[in-house]
Amino acid sequence: MKLRSIHYFQSVYEQGSITAASRQCFVSQPSITAAISQLEQQLNVELFVRHTGGVRPTSAADKLYPLAREMSENEQAILHLFKDNPAPVPLRLGLMRSLGAQRMSDLLTELTQRIDNLELTLVEPDEPSDARVVLSQSASSSEDFIPIWEDKYQLAIPCNWSLASKPIIKIEDLDGLPFINRTPCDVQDRLKHAMTKCGVQFQSRANIRTIEYTWPMVCAGVGAALLPDWQEIKHNKALVLRPIEGKN
Repeated sequence: MKLRSIHYFQSVYEQGSITAASRQCFVSQPSITAAISQLEQQLNVELFVRHTGGVRPTSAADKLYPLAREMSENEQAILHLFKDNPAPVPLRLGLMRSLGAQRMSDLLTELTQRIDNLELTLVEPDEPSDARVVLSQSASSSEDFIPIWEDKYQLAIPCNWSLASKPIIKIEDLDGLPFINRTPCDVQDRLKHAMTKCGVQFQSRANIRTIEYTWPMVCAGVGAALLPDWQEIKHNKALVLRPIEGKN
């Protein structure tokens, strides 16, 4: 019985889903599923019942969980016992610029808590790295892609613009609207394509790369922008987020 399988079991039990466990353990969902299946075969029991919302632990899983947690705690105690001068664990992590400061902080906090003696080097996502945080379409066929976040993009509008009073924005409303053009942005590129098909002009008022600089410019009235519904953006009183009809 492998300790790794026990760790994966513990994570699935605590998270209530294989998807959430894969995010917590930073491994692919098939790896989690294979480990759980192997554990079930070794113990000759069913540990989880799958359903649309995740998994439900069986009575066998309820019996195993306290022991699994104890094994994990003992493993950490043994490792700390013999680590007077622990060797650093190097990790080169590629981060895309549009990740967001709060998300980057949360992610790095999680990594440092889970990996003892982590020696972290942050690099651009196109540089050589051990792991990357990128969009799904940027992942190569040789990489295991694990979804961490899924953003819902909406049109960010200064709250004092007349367009901000509309609950839903139509493509036609965007004709000649001053935009803060953010590149690269795959969602914005799709919006531009839809606007062109409808004969609607995309008017660029400013050009920028990062989301962190974009939404303050919207608040300042420079232009509208297509932005994700992050908490710090959604709760800002100087702008409003509105869905665009027919767009995610």
